[in-house]
Amino acid sequence: MGSHILTALAVIGAYLIGAIPFGFLIGKMRGVDVRTVGSKNIGATNVFRTVGKKWGLIAFACDFLKGYLPTLVCTVLVARSQACAAQAAEGASPSCALPLWLPLAVGVACVIGHMLTPYMKFKGGKGVATAFGMLVALVPGLVGIAFLVFAVFFGFSHFISLGSCAAAAFLAVGVWVQEYVLFGTGRLAMCILITLIAIFVIWKHRSNIKRLVKGEENKIYLFGKPTA
Repeated sequence: MGSHILTALAVIGAYLIGAIPFGFLIGKMRGVDVRTVGSKNIGATNVFRTVGKKWGLIAFACDFLKGYLPTLVCTVLVARSQACAAQAAEGASPSCALPLWLPLAVGVACVIGHMLTPYMKFKGGKGVATAFGMLVALVPGLVGIAFLVFAVFFGFSHFISLGSCAAAAFLAVGVWVQEYVLFGTGRLAMCILITLIAIFVIWKHRSNIKRLVKGEENKIYLFGKPTA
């Protein structure tokens, strides 16, 4: 099977995996249709609010893994395929080499699948957990700092939406600094895609941003709401 066919199958498969609506399925298991309660979103945050903290964390883990695992597996396969291509001079076919950009494409396909799932009439979640998983597989160091940004903003405000937007904004700036200032690796495709994902994540939070401005966004307390 040629590399072009494998590339297409990998991207399509990643989209279908990313499209699995774990938040909705977990809600249904608990007798709650998350599309009709809270923010009416199928993402982990709404599961956290409407089904329970434990189930919200499980939904987050599932959404994270469906972005992380396909991207990580694809990264490993691409590295091995490059070794295969290196044998071309000895008679191996160079068509066995998968393109270096494939992990990026697979990760993006997972995120798009979560946001626009065909299993639910192309209505999905905001893509934060899935994008987080993809980015951990691609740029773990940068994501580690972004997670700290999320933790600080969420810890002080108790708004998951604010923490998510702050982390996305950091990634959009941080990836350019990493690639062109700190290390000089200059992976333009990586920079563009991560920036576009960050913008898309923030755009998907536009309703949350409006509620934040109006003072109507719900706060989330991981360890219980403090008493006065």
